[in-house]
Amino acid sequence: MTAPKAIRLYPAIDVREGRVVRLAQGDYARETRYPADPLAQAMAYADAGVDALHLVDLDAAREGGYTLLPLLRAIAEDGRLQVQTGGGVRGDDDVLRILDAGAARVVVGSLAVKETARVAGWLQQFGAERIVVALDTRCDDDGVWRLPVHGWTQGSGIELDALLDRYAAAGARHLLCTDIARDGMLGGPNFALYQRITQGWPAFAVQASGGVREAADVAAARNAGCEGIVLGRALLEGRFTLADALREVAAC
Repeated sequence: MTAPKAIRLYPAIDVREGRVVRLAQGDYARETRYPADPLAQAMAYADAGVDALHLVDLDAAREGGYTLLPLLRAIAEDGRLQVQTGGGVRGDDDVLRILDAGAARVVVGSLAVKETARVAGWLQQFGAERIVVALDTRCDDDGVWRLPVHGWTQGSGIELDALLDRYAAAGARHLLCTDIARDGMLGGPNFALYQRITQGWPAFAVQASGGVREAADVAAARNAGCEGIVLGRALLEGRFTLADALREVAAC
């Protein structure tokens, strides 16, 4: 497979109780808080020269009911960042409110696993460019990739491959896939998983997520066939800068 010519950076801001945080392997009990205000952090990313942002409502991911509309509006009004955002998306009204508040795309996670037909309907209703299917996955003891839900706190028993087939058939375009074992651990993304997906389901524009540790991971994700990469903890902790990552993009 020929790797895409470019890869897009998505700095991530995960918000819990109004604070910028990161969770280790999706565990709400293993939270790291960062001092920046979420809006100030978003503006800092825009100042650094990126044009996209991945915004997550962690409170809503467990309880439902997206709560970050004021923050989303403020970022959208600035005009420099295209925001993809989710957490707690449960119904048509959630999608409409998020899009009306200025999001470029709505990220759908738990519902994409539990109610495939509804999300497939959204792909038709709102267009494949406005929906990101987020499939967060763990490899079980038998080597099968399965999909937990509700902020990664509950098992679904559903296999990743089966859902990839369904969403490919439904016309999904944007796929964000996280290997939960890598998330927040700074051990490097699971490039083998992403290469498997991009080769097996080439219609998806895959975003790598989980475990990014250095700017070189940007080029590695691109070489695995990904069209985007989410940058979380390593960026917040200064292990590399957006300037470093942007140089990797330019070199691709």
